[in-house]
Amino acid sequence: MKHNRILITTSIIGLAALILMLNLTSPTEIGPVGVLVFFTTLYVSVFGLVTLALQAFFYFAYKKHTLRGKDYLYAAILSFAPIMILMARSFSAITPWTICLIAIFLFLAEFFIYKRV
Repeated sequence: MKHNRILITTSIIGLAALILMLNLTSPTEIGPVGVLVFFTTLYVSVFGLVTLALQAFFYFAYKKHTLRGKDYLYAAILSFAPIMILMARSFSAITPWTICLIAIFLFLAEFFIYKRV
């Protein structure tokens, strides 16, 4: 339960930083470090949302109140998907083929976690 509070707190702080960055700066004036901070805060925010969604799913489907370490790894892989889609969008390469490649990558990463951990 303690790590859930930490996760929610960091997700809210990341979301607040993300909103501030989107409202106060532009991509040309933020620089490379700002872009790194943007993607990091986006990942932290999405990781919190995906973790909460997984926790709600496990609670309603299996009546589990806590997540295992493997479930956090699943959430970490799933929360990387918006970053990859945003990266493909920045290269103007959003095609069905790109979406299929991202889905294949996510499937392989989730399968690797399933088999190894």
